[in-house]
Amino acid sequence: VDLAAGARLLLREEQVLGRAGEEPGRLTSRLTLRIDGRCVLDQELLCGPGAPGGWDGPAGLAGHRAVGQLVVVRPGFATEPPAARVFEEGAAVMPLAGPAALVTAVAPDALRLRRLLDGALASLD
Repeated sequence: VDLAAGARLLLREEQVLGRAGEEPGRLTSRLTLRIDGRCVLDQELLCGPGAPGGWDGPAGLAGHRAVGQLVVVRPGFATEPPAARVFEEGAAVMPLAGPAALVTAVAPDALRLRRLLDGALASLD
């Protein structure tokens, strides 16, 4: 995603690695965000069978089946960035260089993931 200076963005991704009780599918995802030509986020996620080891461990999905993120770009974040914090169990808010923030969440299912992301987004207002 390439944005001009002063642009606004709300990008939301939600992925569910298969149905409960079944083997997970494989997910490969990459997101790069540039603002005014400067890279502020370059993130890659690989999960599921054949992905590098550790994807389901405590530093990855920790046994959860749903993963999602919000990327929020607002000009006001340049002077008042959101604080880095754990929003709720399974979700964190992180300011990015530039007027942007990243919310990352993991959850046991799509409904819980959606609620985490909705709540985190509301907390940024």
